Amino acid sequence: MEQEPMAAATMPPMRHPSARSTPVEPSQRGTLPQVQVLRALAATSVALRHAQYDAATLELEAGRAFQAWDPIPWSAGVDIFFVISGLIMVHTSRQLFAKTGGARLFLSRRLARIVPLYWTVTTLYLAVVLLTPSLLNQNYINFRFVIESYFFIPAPRPDGVVQPLYELGWTLNYEMLFYVLFTAVIVLPMRWAVTALLTTLVGMVLAGYLAAPLPEPFAFWTDPIVLEFAFGVTIGIMCASNLRPSGFIRACVAAAGLGALMLAAAFPDVSMGLARPVVYGIPASLIVWSAALAPGELRHESLAARWGAGVGDASYALYLLHPFVIRATRVFFWRTGLILVLGPWAFIASTLVVALGVALITYRLFEKPLTRRARGLLGAGPSTRQQLRPFPVTAYPKTD
Repeated sequence: MEQEPMAAATMPPMRHPSARSTPVEPSQRGTLPQVQVLRALAATSVALRHAQYDAATLELEAGRAFQAWDPIPWSAGVDIFFVISGLIMVHTSRQLFAKTGGARLFLSRRLARIVPLYWTVTTLYLAVVLLTPSLLNQNYINFRFVIESYFFIPAPRPDGVVQPLYELGWTLNYEMLFYVLFTAVIVLPMRWAVTALLTTLVGMVLAGYLAAPLPEPFAFWTDPIVLEFAFGVTIGIMCASNLRPSGFIRACVAAAGLGALMLAAAFPDVSMGLARPVVYGIPASLIVWSAALAPGELRHESLAARWGAGVGDASYALYLLHPFVIRATRVFFWRTGLILVLGPWAFIASTLVVALGVALITYRLFEKPLTRRARGLLGAGPSTRQQLRPFPVTAYPKTD
């Protein structure tokens, strides 16, 4: 599998870094509903791409041809995730900048959100590999490689590909890198923290280019794709400034982003010769920008918007679990002969519906309670009464 690149109440007014505040959960500070819908679409686009791949395999086994539907590069859903990640980290952490204990609280929350489900899925995948390696086309187990996979350390697989044991986890390796960098700068006031973070990300890419070829994991960490987090951080700062462009401007920007993705799909030979942040990252940023800067309150929230926001909550589970659903549905359609009767698009539709159902159930009954429990164990739960004290004002240049 090739690598694929994993809110809107009005933002509260910006506070001076010396203002005292209590840890506030993202849900308590207002979400970005349009961005939540976008997360749902991004996860679905990745699942659709993989479902079409398996549909083509089924059709080949049945002696027929399958024509994929690719009006846009569906794998760009991951680039949208990366941009959203940069945006959301700024949005949900505004009260943590330049506060004693803010860095620990930020990292604890992110670990509690990401690690439990990923470790569970990786363990499930490892069990399948050990019991039936032929089912997943895997015939190797390397102890060091498995440990590196669990701890988000980019490392080449025994076949040389830089991906973790559970292949979709490559995006989480980038996420964890971003979280570590964010944790390091969050001790600064917001303006200085963002400046340091953007400078670091750009500097990493530049260093990787000048010093290439680098050994792993440094080659992985300095890939230009990390700039997509910088795009998201910049959008987050725009949100914090209460920038609210008109609906017409936002529609034009979103259309430009979508049009750029359609051009990338129409001319794959050209797009393959360009850097991914240019081909996918910039269009993804335009789309996220238009969603993030939408008016904060929806007077008449449609059923589709509520559904999209709900799927957005479960988008992490959908992203991680859809390969299991695709493979199980593929086996079912082949062994029952349904693929011969209903055809590939019935398989694709069934796969997406089942994957969505599994994701929603997993989010509500497993991921959400487990995240709450993990936050409690790490001292980052909603019941925390700790006051975040500002760092001494003399420690940093004065800023607002």
